[in-house]
Amino acid sequence: MVKKEKSFRGHILEDVVEPKAKLVKKSICSRSFLGNLLSTGVLVLIYYTFSISLTFYNQRFIHSYKYPLSVTMCHLIVKFVLAGLIRSCLQCKSKTPRITLDWGPYIRKLGPTGLTSVLDIGFSNWSFEFITVSLYTMCKSTAVIFILIFSIIFRLEKMRCSLVFVVLFISGGLFMFTYHSTQFNLEGFIMVMIASFLSGIRWTLAQFILQKKELGLSNPLDMMYHVQPWMMLGLLPLSTTFEGIEISTTNRLFRYEDTTVLLTSIGLILTGACLAFLLEFSEFLLLSRTSSLTLSISGIFKEICTLYLATQINGDKMNSINLLGLVVCLFGISLHVLLRAVSSTDKKEKIHATEERIEMLTRDGDAYTDDDDEEDVFNVARDRR
Repeated sequence: MVKKEKSFRGHILEDVVEPKAKLVKKSICSRSFLGNLLSTGVLVLIYYTFSISLTFYNQRFIHSYKYPLSVTMCHLIVKFVLAGLIRSCLQCKSKTPRITLDWGPYIRKLGPTGLTSVLDIGFSNWSFEFITVSLYTMCKSTAVIFILIFSIIFRLEKMRCSLVFVVLFISGGLFMFTYHSTQFNLEGFIMVMIASFLSGIRWTLAQFILQKKELGLSNPLDMMYHVQPWMMLGLLPLSTTFEGIEISTTNRLFRYEDTTVLLTSIGLILTGACLAFLLEFSEFLLLSRTSSLTLSISGIFKEICTLYLATQINGDKMNSINLLGLVVCLFGISLHVLLRAVSSTDKKEKIHATEERIEMLTRDGDAYTDDDDEEDVFNVARDRR
C-alpha cells in the first residue's frame, strides 16, 4: 500500500514538475529572453563605464579645482542644454511634440526630486576634497539602507524583521570599514553620508515619476530636461555662498592670464559634464527599462569594481578589519537584494492566484463573493495601480 502511494506521488510529481521544467527551459532559450538578457547586459555595461569613469574623474579633478559646487553647477547647465538640443532634434525628426509638464505637476512632482538630486550630487562631489575613492564608494553604497527606509515610509515595502536584520548588517559592515582607517576623514564622511541619505529619497521619488504613465516622463531625455532646472535652482544659492568669491577671482577662469589655462579649464569641465550627462541618462534608462532590483544588483558589482580599481590606480589602502567590513557590507546588500527578489516573486504568485479565483467566481455570471473575496479583489486592484 505504501509503495503504491509513493508510486502515485511520484507520477504526480513527474506530471507537474516536468512540464514546468520544460516551460522554463523553453522560456530561457527563447529569442525574447535572450534579447532581454543581452539588452540588459548592454545597459548595465554602459552604466558601469560612465559611473566608474565619472567617479575617478571627479575625484582627481576636484582635488585640483577646489570648487566642487560650482563645477557641479556647470555640469547641470550643460546637461540641461544637451537634453534640450537632443529633444528638439528628435521632435524635428519625428514631427511629434515632446512632453512638457504643466506648472502644477511640474512643481509638485519634479521639485522634490530635483532638489534632493542636486544635493546628493553636490555633497558627493564636495566629499572628494577630503576622502578617497574607496571610502566614498563604501559609504555611498549604504544608500540602499535609505532607499529601503523610504520605501517603507512610502509603503512600497512592508516592515519585516529580515529588513531590520539587513540594515543592521550593512551598518555593522560600514562601522568595521571605517574603524581605525588611516584615510578616514570625518568631514568628508559626514558629507558622503548626507549624500547617501539624499540618494535614498532621490531614487525613491524618481521611481514614482518614471513608473507613473500619466506624467509621460518614462523617456530619460524628458526626465532629465524637466529635472535639471530644479537642480540648478537648488544648487545656485550654495555655490554662490560657499564658492562665489573664490571662483570669480581665480586665475584659472574669470581672471585668467593665459588663454591656454582658460581653455584647459573649460575643456575639463565640459568633459566632466558630458560624462555626467551620459551617466544620468544610463541610470534613468536602466531604471525605466528594467527595475530598481536590477539597478541594485548592478550597483553591488560596480562598487566592487570601483574599490578594486581604487587600490590599483590610486593606491588606496585598507587594513584587514576594513576588508572584513567591506565583505560584511556587500553581503548585507546582496542579502537585501535576494530578499527583495523573493518578496517580489511571492507577491506576483499571490496576485496570479487571486486573479484565478476572481475568474472562477465570475465565470458563470453574477456569483457569490464573501468578504475575503472582496478584499482580494481590492488588493489586486491596488497592486495593479
